[in-house]
Amino acid sequence: MDRIAMAGIDVYAHHGVHPAERELGQRFVIDVVLEGDWSQAARSDQLGHALDYVAVHGRIREVTASTSFHLLESLAEAICADLLRAFPVERVQVTVHKPNPPIPNFLGRVSVSLERDRAWSAAREQG
Repeated sequence: MDRIAMAGIDVYAHHGVHPAERELGQRFVIDVVLEGDWSQAARSDQLGHALDYVAVHGRIREVTASTSFHLLESLAEAICADLLRAFPVERVQVTVHKPNPPIPNFLGRVSVSLERDRAWSAAREQG
């Protein structure tokens, strides 16, 4: 299985449990790892056989900015589902970082990582 990683996708969006987070919005940083078979792209050296990173980036930004979730887990799963539906990938890992969570006396960030595959996607679509 081949892997393509994209780290540091920066999106301003309206996710969070607290009403102020959902109203005012905040910054999220998203990393993804996409797994599939890109051997044809490696052999041909043709963009048409490769995964379009620009399109992946655009989908992630669109899902993140056009939805609103209370939980990072829900956002990460929505991104997983969208990427599996939109691109020829077998498995995705999505990490959503919340750089400035509203936690008193905490200067770090919170991150959630989910990994989903085609079998999960098919089961989800069936009900």
